[in-house]
Amino acid sequence: MTQTLAQLTFVVCEYDEAIAFFTQKLGFQLIEDSALEGGKRWVVVGPDGPGTLRLLLARASTPQEIRAVGNQTGGRVFLFLHTDNFSRDYRAMQSRGVKFLEAPREEPYGTVAVFADLYGNKWDLLMPSSESSSA
Repeated sequence: MTQTLAQLTFVVCEYDEAIAFFTQKLGFQLIEDSALEGGKRWVVVGPDGPGTLRLLLARASTPQEIRAVGNQTGGRVFLFLHTDNFSRDYRAMQSRGVKFLEAPREEPYGTVAVFADLYGNKWDLLMPSSESSSA
């Protein structure tokens, strides 16, 4: 049996501000934006390319969900955005106003810098080393 992680839920305050961040700041594609009952929407964004994980943007509606916005992993790095050209993407993201929390650094697994999304969740921009990408 073949299985794939296709998408994960990303809790947001408002759909449109989240769509703007992901498409304008990170350069993601808006894959789908469909109206659902009760004012909800099925909104999917993700990097361009086959086989990449997509984010289902879900507007927070309960007190517990609202508390999770910006703290979806308790302050740890949440997602890892891989790139084939760290310098290009780092500069592009900086020029679009993405807030990096540290300077780029070299690690055994690759070149990395932590950035925050519009709600403060931490992400890694990561260009894996050839050793770690072949493992």
